Parts: sequence; structure tokens; C-alpha cells
Amino acid sequence: MIKDSLARKAQKQLYKAAKEINLDPNLLRILEKPMRVLKVSVPIKLDNGKTKVFTGFRCQYNNAKGPAKGGVRYHPSVTEDELTALAAWMTWKCALLDLPYGGAKGGIVCNPTKLSESELERMTRRYTTEIMPILGPHIDIPAPDVYTTSKTMAWIMDTFSMMKGYTEPSIVTGKPEILGGSKGRKEATGRGVALITREFFKANKRNIKGAKIAIQGFGNVGGHAGLFLSQMGAKIVAVSDVSGALVNPEGLDIPALLNCVEEHACIIKYPGKQIDGSELLSQDVDVLIPAALENQIHQKNAQNIKANVIVEGANGPTTPEADEILEGMKIPVIPDILANAGGVVVSHLEWVQAMSGLFWEDEDVNRELERKLTKAFKEVWENSQRKNVSLRCAAYTTAIERIAEVYSYRGIFP
Repeated sequence: MIKDSLARKAQKQLYKAAKEINLDPNLLRILEKPMRVLKVSVPIKLDNGKTKVFTGFRCQYNNAKGPAKGGVRYHPSVTEDELTALAAWMTWKCALLDLPYGGAKGGIVCNPTKLSESELERMTRRYTTEIMPILGPHIDIPAPDVYTTSKTMAWIMDTFSMMKGYTEPSIVTGKPEILGGSKGRKEATGRGVALITREFFKANKRNIKGAKIAIQGFGNVGGHAGLFLSQMGAKIVAVSDVSGALVNPEGLDIPALLNCVEEHACIIKYPGKQIDGSELLSQDVDVLIPAALENQIHQKNAQNIKANVIVEGANGPTTPEADEILEGMKIPVIPDILANAGGVVVSHLEWVQAMSGLFWEDEDVNRELERKLTKAFKEVWENSQRKNVSLRCAAYTTAIERIAEVYSYRGIFP
């Protein structure tokens, strides 16, 4: 494996936790590698009549606890290495939340902003047929991720259903409600980030009202996290996206900013003081929420962090090297596998609803989401305090111990 690759960084996090709990070396050999990685060609006819062949992947990291679960992303930077790391993190996340899933991740190497909707649909449907041998509601259940939406999931569901000859709504989560999607799914990850942030303040006997928060990545996750945190009384003083960054020490008007994003697809059209996007991470705030992409906080900029706590809204935004620096600076990091787990919690609820044909209202979904997240946070917090380890290490050890217990009963076939 390439040195310092994203998958290698995920391995380092695993090794640190494994050492902490004296994990059986034989089990570590299983958990340090993905169970399966499928690479496929995705040829489609473009609107101009030409044929283009894209490359797609689906990584299933582990299925000891149940079917693999994870998003599908469309992005030029998609690689097998990246998806392997993300699938590993999904494995630990599902175990930490005690969900009956393993972890997976998929993607296509493409620039979706350069494709028409009809081209995206053809690409999605062809990709689905290529990975169908390893898909199924009891095998692997995709969900939306970077540059994929509920409509993308509808295309996957329909393609799978047409190939099988019957409608199968439980093959994906994050789909439209009319197709069996769950209420509350779109905002679930951002809501979860807000709830976990609130629980951290409670654990430290602090009031979240008036807390200053900076959010890197004001998309679906960051935007909803900002909205719910502002409703809790916190001040969102800085936000950024690919277009730039805004700052207001008195707090930004989050509903107005979300309306701007809805209309212009960026924050920079919103009137306010602009700063360079790289400056957002070094804002003097109570909470920093990196909700963009991986590796945003690294060895070269970690020492510039001034936040009192980092809550990882994105997957893998902090490198292991940065983690060590932040630990030395006494800045706690609430890890991604806990902080942004709201999405997969409600995905599980959606899967259960689709399988049973019984559907719940918003308040039912949100109540169960809050119950699962607050329980997981309490377990991680108590584990961290008891063992005097970082929150990331506490989260990883909790998750890996659960998977180890599964293997202690299931064994290794044959």
C-alpha cells in the first residue's frame, strides 16, 4: 500500500486502537484489509453521440455484523484507496452505533458538474448493473454521498428493480419519500453533528448558547448542522464552501444563508465580510466543524487551530499526524465515526421501514436518532475518561471490541 495513502491512515487509526485493547493479532489481520473491492468499467453514450467510459468502484470492507452499508460518490478524485478508507470508517461507525451493518463505499471517477442529468442517469444505471452481483438489501445497501442525491438513489433502486423483476425499495437508502425514503434522512447527518456537539457541552457542564462555531463546508451536512446549532442558541460566526468563506463575529443569519445557497449554489453571493477559505480553520472559536472533504487538518496547519473542540462533520478530515499535534495542544476531537453518524442511523431506520412497509413520522425518526447518538456519545465519553485516551481512540476501541465479539461467536469460515 502506498505510504501515507488515505487507506494507510485509516490503518494507523485501527492499529492504535488495536494496541490499546490488545486485539488478537489474527483478528487484526482480517480487519486491516477490505473484504472485497470491485472495479468496473462504466461505458455510456453522451448526449453528443460519443461514447465515454468511466471507472467505478465498490468496496465492501467487512460484513461480520450484517450487510455492507455506505455511500456512492461522484468526483474526479475518487480512487480505490480513498474508497477503501471510507469503507473502513463506515465499518467502525456502524459498529460504534451498534447497527446491524458492515461498511462499504462506492464511487465513479467523473466530474458530475460537466454531465447533463440524462448522462448522469445513464452512468448511474450502467454502474448499478455492473456492481449488481454484490448488491442486495441483505448484501450491500448504497446511499447518497458527494455529488449524489435522492434522485441518484431512485435511479439505482429502479435499475435494480427492473433487473430483478420486482420493486425493491430496501436496496438503497436516502431515496425520495414517495419511493420509501424516510422522513428526516436528508438532514440527519447535520442534525447528528449538532446533537453530538450539544452532548459534548453537556458533558463538560457548559451551555451551548452563545458558543461560537466555524463550519468548513456549508453543504448538506454543514448547512444543516449550522441550522440546528443556531436553533440551540449557538452563534455560527464563520462558514466556507468551494466559493470562499464568510465571517461575522456577531453570528451569521443561517436561514438567510441557506436560502442564498439554495438560490445560487454557493455562499459567496451572501453579503458579508469575506476571508480566504484557508483562514476558516484558524478562527478563534469554541467549536470547529470540518464538514468538507478528507485531510483538511494536517501536519502543516494543525498548530494554527484555535478552537476549543473539533467536531468532524466530514469523513477523515483530520490526519493521524494532526491528531497527535492536537492531542499535545489539549484540543479534543470528536471523531467522524461518532460525530457524523446521524446519516447512517436514519439510513438504518429507512431500511427497516422499507423492509417492513411501515413508515414513521419525523418526530419518531428524530427521537430514535437522538436516542442512538446520545447513547453512543455517553459510551465513548465514559470510555475516554476511564482509560484516559482520546475520544477517537475511545470510539475506535468501542467499535472494534464489538466486532471482535461478533467474530468470537461466528468464527472464521470454514
